[in-house]
Amino acid sequence: MRLNIEINRKLLSKLATFFVIFIISTSFIGCKESVKLSEDVKKIKLDVQIDRFDKEFAAARPEDLPVLKKKYPYLFPKQYSDSVWVAKMQDTIQVELLDEVEKAFSDFSEEEQSLELLFKHIKYYFPQFDAPKVVTVTSDVDYSNRVILTDTLLLIGLDNYLGPDHRFYVDIQKYIRADLDKRYLTVDVASAFAKKVVPAPNDRSFLAQMIYYGKELYLKDRLLPLVTEAQRINYSEEQLAWAIANEEPIWRNFIEREYLYSTDNKLGPRFLDLAPFSKFGLELDNESPGRIGRFIGWQIVRAFMDRNELSLQQMLNLPAEEIFKKSNYKPKK
Repeated sequence: MRLNIEINRKLLSKLATFFVIFIISTSFIGCKESVKLSEDVKKIKLDVQIDRFDKEFAAARPEDLPVLKKKYPYLFPKQYSDSVWVAKMQDTIQVELLDEVEKAFSDFSEEEQSLELLFKHIKYYFPQFDAPKVVTVTSDVDYSNRVILTDTLLLIGLDNYLGPDHRFYVDIQKYIRADLDKRYLTVDVASAFAKKVVPAPNDRSFLAQMIYYGKELYLKDRLLPLVTEAQRINYSEEQLAWAIANEEPIWRNFIEREYLYSTDNKLGPRFLDLAPFSKFGLELDNESPGRIGRFIGWQIVRAFMDRNELSLQQMLNLPAEEIFKKSNYKPKK
């Protein structure tokens, strides 16, 4: 069976028109609820503390090291002597890295506002949540750990958000570089929070894994209402349009190949993990975005929440099978 995945300019134009009509029509339906939520979120009091360690370290001299170590003990492992940090202060590559971060984030006010709004939405849905202290750092472009979140601390490696075309990223694969942009900074923080509150899949099936990621993305729908759908899933607008246009044949392919209840561990790398494209084993693979299984899981969870009156927390704790059966998910042809 060939997966019928074809997209053209006329289709994209029709989709764009449909999206405009859809957004206008649904905006009236959800207007009162959105306004109420917005007002309730605005009323939430939060004290967001942001410390720019990267700036402080860039301006520090060797004699300032004791002050920094006292203020940020968790950033100075005891197994490293002071000479290591002094050498880092004077290293030309580190100095250049800090200079580039300063150019990109000399003013952090926009990111601060975005983080505060995210924290308020988290507090609205999870009242027990306390905003962590935010500390910005550099991480030698450790893009796999660009955000680290604990109960009380949020570390953000700003050198991972300099833009996909930055010269520091020239040796990084293009599909990875695409995520190294400041527009994904708050999205990455929301993803880190989602991993703390979305329970791990209760079985190894492909369906359970898809719905796990679908829960994460639906949670970001709620926590990041002002962020585009493409940003929430780390897609370009073109990649999102492709996924929407081809949702039905993708789903049909998964059904016909009997993937849903398969525990084949090769399905994750093919359809769920970060990758340059999804791997159907067809000529048109290169047109597809990676992580297409996450997109499908997202649509299943959305369909479920549209048809069932549950709180966000109740949904997050439901088994994947129950969500799937009660979603009546069926993409439009």
